[in-house]
Amino acid sequence: MTHAPLTRRSLLCGVAALPLAGCLTVPDVLIVPEAASVGTNETVFMATNRIFAGGRFQDERQESLSFTQFAISVPPDRDSGAVEPGRVRRGGPDLRTDFVASSGDHLGNATTFRAALRAEAQRKGTREVMVFVHGFNSTVGTGLYRTAQIRHDFEIPGVALHYAWPSAGHPLGYAYDRDSALFARDGLEALLTEVVAAGLDIVLMAHSLGSGVVMEVLRQLRIGGRDAVMNRINGVILFSPDIDVDVFRAQAARVGHLPQPFVIFTSQRDRALRISARITGLRERVGNLSVPDQVADFEVTLIDVSAFEGGVRDPLNHFAGATSPAVVQILREVAQVNNAFERDITQQTGLLPGTILTIQNATQILLSPVNLR
Repeated sequence: MTHAPLTRRSLLCGVAALPLAGCLTVPDVLIVPEAASVGTNETVFMATNRIFAGGRFQDERQESLSFTQFAISVPPDRDSGAVEPGRVRRGGPDLRTDFVASSGDHLGNATTFRAALRAEAQRKGTREVMVFVHGFNSTVGTGLYRTAQIRHDFEIPGVALHYAWPSAGHPLGYAYDRDSALFARDGLEALLTEVVAAGLDIVLMAHSLGSGVVMEVLRQLRIGGRDAVMNRINGVILFSPDIDVDVFRAQAARVGHLPQPFVIFTSQRDRALRISARITGLRERVGNLSVPDQVADFEVTLIDVSAFEGGVRDPLNHFAGATSPAVVQILREVAQVNNAFERDITQQTGLLPGTILTIQNATQILLSPVNLR
């Protein structure tokens, strides 16, 4: 089956409102073919259960998955961790500073998707797929750009795949997003099944509410006896998980043996999780645990990045593990940690600057700033 190309016009418009910045009109996915010769092109696959209508991906839900392949241009003039979406402006976006897509192709069906995924894995010389699940208040474009940024900045060798569940893409859409996160569970399970059917392994990464989707799907897989899929998950990394601690404990207990490594980025500066905690009437979410006591009976590694501010476009410090230039540089420059997605990070904690605590099965790393070259 031939791929159906997406065009600059078909994916031109979308709206995302950013916290503390008012309502800003931002294109959902802006396709600029000439960007291929300016930035570093990252191939990012996307599976979504958002409806595609009127030339753009909507926030409405559909039961089936659709598959797309993008080339995302990572601009050369930016700080590590920074993602500035391309905007429609006079003269076009600044391709040296803005994230845009240089191409996009609808892949049609699951068979075509699996074939394209295998081909990209062979081209990159890997058998691993990095599946990134976005969080609250995300559009297709912001999720795609963040997936490309994480793969590029952390120099992850695997194929990049974004799971775009139907977020409202609006800071006032929290209730809709929490319902959509529940709706998204079966879609993520189906997607992981397709990756395994392609003969590839999985590293699961998620942010905020997306972490709840990941935990629910791990639970579903275990309850359903889906060992063929579970055994192909080589690690889980949760950034700022917006999950109630008791709910996480119940999920992890039902999963039993968690995929390893199992890494959780936490921060006491995460203002978004403070708001979420107030909404739910509790003091803490998993993403802002101050000590590992409440999860100490599970084999998890907590990396506390409270010493760091989030990067640009992260005013609430809700994604400091991926947006802080200092955190990105620390994790990237320690070569052994660079392979943490493939090997047990708890065996490498002594290489990280900071305080290391071990309580029962859990390890907490209080990451500290260092003088970086």
